[in-house]
Amino acid sequence: MYRVDLNSDLGESFGNWTIEANDQVLRYVSSANVACGLHGGDPVVMRHTVELAKKYGVGVGVHPSYPDLQGFGRRKMIMKRDELKDFITYQIGALYAFAKKEGLPLRHISAHGALGNVAQVDQMTAEALCEATAEFDPSIRVLYYGGNSALKAAAEKYGLPTVSLAFADRGYEEDGNLVPRGTPGAMIEDQNEAVARVIRMIKEGVVTARTGKDIPIKADTVLVHGDGAHAVEFVKALREAFDKEGIIVKAFD
Repeated sequence: MYRVDLNSDLGESFGNWTIEANDQVLRYVSSANVACGLHGGDPVVMRHTVELAKKYGVGVGVHPSYPDLQGFGRRKMIMKRDELKDFITYQIGALYAFAKKEGLPLRHISAHGALGNVAQVDQMTAEALCEATAEFDPSIRVLYYGGNSALKAAAEKYGLPTVSLAFADRGYEEDGNLVPRGTPGAMIEDQNEAVARVIRMIKEGVVTARTGKDIPIKADTVLVHGDGAHAVEFVKALREAFDKEGIIVKAFD
């Protein structure tokens, strides 16, 4: 019996701009990483996303970023440790307000874009994120990826539970880190290829790096990007494949 959590980055629309199909994607996932307004999202979108998550029985998690709305949080920023920690606390608190209103706990934290990539390899960034999380609620799970993850080490230092995240539509380097966006092999464009890769991640614990070498991977939760052009079709295809392969989709314990 195989079981996996299926999650998506959601709530990234803001104002008059619609980034993803929240309502449709939330029908198929078991966890949602909800943007908190600094790379996408706004209070109205946050409220609506949390309400939909409650409607569909989806676990709610924090999706914090660098304060980079114009760059969609994909640009690295140089910030002092306490400054970064304050910005993360701010985002956790903002989402908590809407989750509390709906009687939902914040189950996890998954850093967005550049913040997530930097936290995998930079100890200061990882510790700022984990210290802010632990001070707010030490039961919040930290989603990490990469073989030698600074974020996993920091979470363990601050006594936070961890969940290993795998990417359905991103390429991997041999060291377990993601192929940088804009580099050949960064995105897995073919839906059938992506689905097959995810099945191997779950059943065999491996993924093929862009060099062609199989590397180990732990897929407690699998991410589908909600802002992709075919996100709804992709997440539906994953669920259909999971049913055929006997893989149960359930939020992580």
